Amino acid sequence: MNTKHLMFGLVGVGVALSLLTATALPRRDAPGPGHIPIPTPNSGMLPQPDPDTDACATTATNLPTPKLVTFPGPGVLTLHGYLYVPSGPGPFPAMIWNHGSEHMDRPGAGEQQELAKFYVKHGFVFFMPHRHGQGRSMEAGDYIVDLQNLMSSPEIDRSATDEFDTKIHDWYNQDVLAAVSWLKKQPSVDPHRIAMSGCSYGGIQTVLTAQQNPGGVRAYVPFSPGAMSWASPTIRTRLSQAVRRAKAPIFIVQARGDFSYPILTLGPIITAKGGLNKSKLYPQYGTTNEEAHGCFATKGGGIDVWGTDVIHFLNTAMK
Repeated sequence: MNTKHLMFGLVGVGVALSLLTATALPRRDAPGPGHIPIPTPNSGMLPQPDPDTDACATTATNLPTPKLVTFPGPGVLTLHGYLYVPSGPGPFPAMIWNHGSEHMDRPGAGEQQELAKFYVKHGFVFFMPHRHGQGRSMEAGDYIVDLQNLMSSPEIDRSATDEFDTKIHDWYNQDVLAAVSWLKKQPSVDPHRIAMSGCSYGGIQTVLTAQQNPGGVRAYVPFSPGAMSWASPTIRTRLSQAVRRAKAPIFIVQARGDFSYPILTLGPIITAKGGLNKSKLYPQYGTTNEEAHGCFATKGGGIDVWGTDVIHFLNTAMK
């Protein structure tokens, strides 16, 4: 473990311990790769695949090759990510994609080539920054799910757990804001025409960034923000607060069959703001929760469903 990793690990432990209380209530399972909540009546949950089956396998061809880049994170952190740039003269509008909670420790993980192909085809630079503890930034700090698991003991008060799980997303949002700052300085990018999207934990990061309103980011497209964490009242409150305070337009997207439906809470708040803000719950996608969640947001079949709507929203918001 390097010095940076140790420092952030100790900070994470300190944050967790500061939230402990004496009341012993059971904690819900920490959301993470393969997390399957217990189905409840009318939850829309579907039978799950075998955990060894990759329901989101890439089948598309002629995928673009990512360029691994390094950028300064918050404080002393050095972070990494993948960048895809269209051919031809720039500068181009850009899409920042925020990944979910997966560790991204498998070969090829964290590249999102199908999404990159889609956005590059439509003339966007596509940037996927990796937050510390995950993917190419794994050595920069602690994995968010490991920190959440610090709060997994039955002896820890449920409200403290929920508070920690929410606050930690704001902490990791500093990585996303650092990614925005770096991307705006790239010669291939029009710094005034940037959009942001992401799914699950990445959807949470997209919504939190919308509240921060960094200059140059003109539109936000969160997919299923917090759908695997929606049992947490503090997550629900925090994301509702963020979409109310956001300045740039938001298009929240989800498909039926997901783990839960944040769109039913956040969608009305977003559309009530008027203007370009919008919400769309698409029909049933796939046969499992994960297919309606991550695959719908990132793989070719899902892109075919929402692609036209999202590009129209982006072109309108960024013209």
